[in-house]
Amino acid sequence: MKAIISVIGEDRLGVIAKVSGKLFEMQINIEDISQTIMQNYFTMIMMVDTSKSKLPFNEMASQLKTLGEEIGMDIRIQSESIFNAMHKI
Repeated sequence: MKAIISVIGEDRLGVIAKVSGKLFEMQINIEDISQTIMQNYFTMIMMVDTSKSKLPFNEMASQLKTLGEEIGMDIRIQSESIFNAMHKI
């Protein structure tokens, strides 16, 4: 399944490394990534493939939320279909 992960928070060292490391642990493949810093706020959005992960989706979301709390970021994951429906004009 394809999913969208967003990471937002005050810029700090190692955010990309920590998030990508957690995704590797969960066997989630990053297919596309975009990140920028806007006035000291780090924003990143990723298209990922979760099909090789053995974790249920709610556990992926929980682990990413916990990581976000540990590093002071808001990390969310949504299935691609829900993301598309929410952003459809």
